[in-house]
Amino acid sequence: MSIDSTQPRTAVVTGASSGIGAATARALATAGFRVVCAARRTDRIEDLAAEIGGEAITCDITDQASVDALAAAVPTCHVLVNNAGGAVGVDRVDGADVDAWRWMYDVNVLGLVRVTKALLPALRASGDAVIVNVGSTAGRWAYEGGAGYTAAKHGVKVVTETLRLELNGEPVRISEVAPGMVRTDEFSLVRFDGDQEKADAVYAGVDQPLLAEDVADAIAWVATRPSHVDIDELVIKPRAQAAAHKVHRS
Repeated sequence: MSIDSTQPRTAVVTGASSGIGAATARALATAGFRVVCAARRTDRIEDLAAEIGGEAITCDITDQASVDALAAAVPTCHVLVNNAGGAVGVDRVDGADVDAWRWMYDVNVLGLVRVTKALLPALRASGDAVIVNVGSTAGRWAYEGGAGYTAAKHGVKVVTETLRLELNGEPVRISEVAPGMVRTDEFSLVRFDGDQEKADAVYAGVDQPLLAEDVADAIAWVATRPSHVDIDELVIKPRAQAAAHKVHRS
């Protein structure tokens, strides 16, 4: 189903079925956007879209045909939030699971490129658009056991910087919001292959890690600046986290 292009402002959020993506969809809806919730899990995004008065479009960003179908349904787009991503495993480089690394690159980098490329005509058509790529402090720091994910998130950072150069002079602003330690229901659980104990240990003793809503608030702020204002990058960490290797735990 195509979305009516006469709707005032449209935002597309990928990975909207949970975590930062779902929180961002809610924040942008509160800010007045008609939000297209895009993710693989249809039941979740349908519930979310019903909650916020948006539109649910099932989309797998690793599949070009699925991304093309998303783009066909959105003739005009004012905000694109490339949020879909993830981490798998904590392998050292000398023990790397190449398939896991390939998945992380496909989801975090190539998926972002597929969606951005497909939606650029709709973003240009808006006359005043913002692309917000959800990166990570992992795109700025290296840490042992994290090379597959940090390499992918460094890729997100560089793709974002390149887009800003290539689209200079066009009515499309390019931003990256890069969170540090965020406690969501799924990120660490997926990374540790469903091991709840290991996932919980990531946040053990940390006084108030970020929540998905904190990052969503930052994304919505970036997306609602005046049209001449580009927030190139916004790094957001909990007070307890000074660096990847420096986290205060009680």
